[in-house]
Amino acid sequence: MSNSYFRKLPNFEYVNRTVDGKNISDYTTVKNLFKRAQIRPDIFENATFFSKYFIEGNDRPDNVADKVYGDPTLDWVILLSNNILNIQSEWPMTQQTFETYLLEKYLDIRLVQDTHHYESIEVKDPDGKILFPAGLEVDEDQSITYFDRGSESYVTINDMVTEVTNYQYEERMNDDKRQIFLLKTKYLNIVLDDLEEMMEYKKGSTQYVSETLKRADNIRLFE
Repeated sequence: MSNSYFRKLPNFEYVNRTVDGKNISDYTTVKNLFKRAQIRPDIFENATFFSKYFIEGNDRPDNVADKVYGDPTLDWVILLSNNILNIQSEWPMTQQTFETYLLEKYLDIRLVQDTHHYESIEVKDPDGKILFPAGLEVDEDQSITYFDRGSESYVTINDMVTEVTNYQYEERMNDDKRQIFLLKTKYLNIVLDDLEEMMEYKKGSTQYVSETLKRADNIRLFE
């Protein structure tokens, strides 16, 4: 049985209408895209249910699901586990897409190698004490002066800045998306069972037909 998210969505039937508003007797069946699944809070907010995972190369969510769960149709579990709503902007780009993105953003390949910003290099005193941490965004002429007890004099460090190009910055931003969390396999059935329950229609609505079907004369009247 397929675990495809789309297949698990319940159905909704509505009456077709002609341009003049008259009903057509046949109903049109569509998937209810307004139904949204989620991992329940007591699982989603508990780190012990998840493990860290690094997305390799050009892997898509279905590739990751196949590697981890042995089922590519469980890609939606990957996305829900990381609260990813827009795969285009929240999933790492392939190398080809990344290069196209750079050209579209910077227009000229030469501008990709221009300076985006400067970052600090870690500075320590002779005793190994960190005076200035690495990775902070700083000015190009950033320096630090400290009192060296060994020489009993003030020492100024000027060589403590490194350039970060536009390419390096964009690559870093893209690679940051590669670190995700995956629901541990032993908890997978809990989420699958929860999904089945979430997708069921409940009695009480005038549109209710069954647990998997609602029907209305006008799709805009959907409840």
